[in-house]
Amino acid sequence: MERRPFEFEGVVRLTKIGAGYLLFTFLIGFAALNTGNNSLYIALSAMLGLLIVSGMASKDGLKRIEVEVSYLGEAWAGKQASGTLRVRNRSRVWTVRDLIVTGSHLDEPVLVPLVERRRELEVGATFRFERRGRVSLSRVDLYTRFPFAFFTKKRRVPLSGNAIVYPKLLDERSLRDDFAPTLGERTQRNAAGAGSEIFAFREYVRGDSLRHVHWKKSASVGRWVMKQSQQDSNPIVAISFDPYMPPGEERERFEQLVSEAATAVRNAIEHGFDVHFHLARQSSLVGREDRGIAAFESLAVVQPSAEAPVPFAGPGVILFSLRSRDREARTA
Repeated sequence: MERRPFEFEGVVRLTKIGAGYLLFTFLIGFAALNTGNNSLYIALSAMLGLLIVSGMASKDGLKRIEVEVSYLGEAWAGKQASGTLRVRNRSRVWTVRDLIVTGSHLDEPVLVPLVERRRELEVGATFRFERRGRVSLSRVDLYTRFPFAFFTKKRRVPLSGNAIVYPKLLDERSLRDDFAPTLGERTQRNAAGAGSEIFAFREYVRGDSLRHVHWKKSASVGRWVMKQSQQDSNPIVAISFDPYMPPGEERERFEQLVSEAATAVRNAIEHGFDVHFHLARQSSLVGREDRGIAAFESLAVVQPSAEAPVPFAGPGVILFSLRSRDREARTA
């Protein structure tokens, strides 16, 4: 990451104002020694005292600052994610001004004009993550020129929080036509979907709404049984992802496949489809209600495997797999 002009290594840096002040202090001290003027000695003492107060205030003020992530929205690799930082000042003496918060996962610095003593406040922040997966938000850097702008002080503070970063979304035009679900007429047909008449029964899968539980049949068999209504408006598309990566295959090719699968799920949901998503032995039903969270979380943390089971496939299933080396995915 490119370093911004105000960022530096270490804990303190002299500012232009501070350099001018020190030069003026040196001149006053030189004049006092040569003339023996008591007024100059008093001025010199006051100026040196201000330097000491400046150091104490900035050091103790930053020492009492705590930062944590209070909110983080949906995070997609390579895209901005909105969030909120909670900044707390535990100092009983110092009110810190002009505080700048930076970090490796912050897309831009966050300026906090004022943090009053023994108070906390929340400020908006923009995050950016370059790769998918579980990310630990471990630290941020605090910069301030408080109180007199003689020095810029820096302190690195711990930041508690974790995030699940969804895969990078591709441009819809980059997907091949055979990955894009064909939009048909939204009429009632002989298929499972959201409707008024029961079409079939099936086992519970992650993502199912408890409103669709058939309680009588569930009680008789001792496990949750879901009722599927005849489809009125939302057709279902089946998307399967195969985590198998052949030996010697490049990791970037696998990451591209993950992005293609995530983009296909996202596009299907945006077009009004429900998605039966399959990854290894896990399956989930996702749609507009949960915005595809279950599928995106699975794709965010999936890792390549050399011994993955045979993926779910069948007529009409969109399969993303590297098992066939001549193409990244195919429609079964």
